[in-house]
Amino acid sequence: MARIRVLVVDDHRVFAESLAAALAAEPDVDVAAAGSGPAALRCLERGAAEGRRFDVLLVDAELGAGPAGSVARAVPDDAEGVVDGISLVAGVRRVQPAVRTVVLAEKDDPHRAALALQAGASGWVAKDCSLQRLLAVVRGVLRDETHLPPALLTGVLRELTAARKHRTDSERLVEALTPREREVLRCMVAGLGRKAVAERLFLSPHTVRTHMQNVLGKLGVHSTLAAVALARRAGVGPAQLGEVPLSGLSGAGLSGDVVERGGQLA
Repeated sequence: MARIRVLVVDDHRVFAESLAAALAAEPDVDVAAAGSGPAALRCLERGAAEGRRFDVLLVDAELGAGPAGSVARAVPDDAEGVVDGISLVAGVRRVQPAVRTVVLAEKDDPHRAALALQAGASGWVAKDCSLQRLLAVVRGVLRDETHLPPALLTGVLRELTAARKHRTDSERLVEALTPREREVLRCMVAGLGRKAVAERLFLSPHTVRTHMQNVLGKLGVHSTLAAVALARRAGVGPAQLGEVPLSGLSGAGLSGDVVERGGQLA
């Protein structure tokens, strides 16, 4: 019988202890627990290093919302910073995409449930559901099923449709940018300031300022933060800081293409 490794992530000790004990009574389930997002990520990393990867994470929807308590069999939590439940789902999907995550919630919330699904969660269940229901969800997500309470389906679909519309509108605006402006936008998403963008793209700060102003104007926003938020909705990722853009290499004389240098065509 293949064993299922489950990690419970909840900062409410009594609930986490009770859930871990109930799951551990199942003959094919191994359980560990973590009292915070950083502790959960460390637990995942250690499990992978030891060749004992977790299969499913059960994550508190309100993780980090209250005072963290120590959890039985929890990973020692000495990491700084707080990771909320939705952020943890996204982080796990990024570092260990094979792990399935299920969000445990005290109340139905279509908006947060939609955010969880967009972040990579495979399920959203009530904390007060039966153990049999929770086990069915755990086994189901391992078969690549997605589980939602029936009462949430309509609301979640509405939220996802609205989010898709916003994303489509954002994508349309980003597509109107020139290739250079999209490079500048990716640098903005990466958190680079004007001087850093200028150095990266081999442009003058003045030229970068002009590009940034053009980006804000074309996106119809009035601040860098708003531009970054719109870019993320459109699926624009940050510039990889270890990479040098091809346009930058051209500007450095490694290509015969026509490029910008200090705002002038060369």
